Amino acid sequence: MKNIEALSKEERVLRVMRAVLIDVIRDTTTKPGLRHPLSERTRDEIRQCLELITARQVEFAEAAGAPMKERPMFADQPRKSAVVAFNHSRPSPAATDKD
Repeated sequence: MKNIEALSKEERVLRVMRAVLIDVIRDTTTKPGLRHPLSERTRDEIRQCLELITARQVEFAEAAGAPMKERPMFADQPRKSAVVAFNHSRPSPAATDKD
């Protein structure tokens, strides 16, 4: 991914608009069975905007010779990597000096 300063104005606008639209989706998503605060038409228009933004970002990536490898990640989707906790506690020097 390019450094933010290296992006064209259009690429920066697309990136910010995509982030804003995704935030709107996250902020307005309701639990199943509840009425969504946005109309169906507005939600469809947001989807269309995201599709157009993504298509243009793919064009930019392909023109630069670096196809986009980003894929959506869903909350219930298993992750390919796992976090492993290490226990870094060591006995204090005072505890080992008593022997």
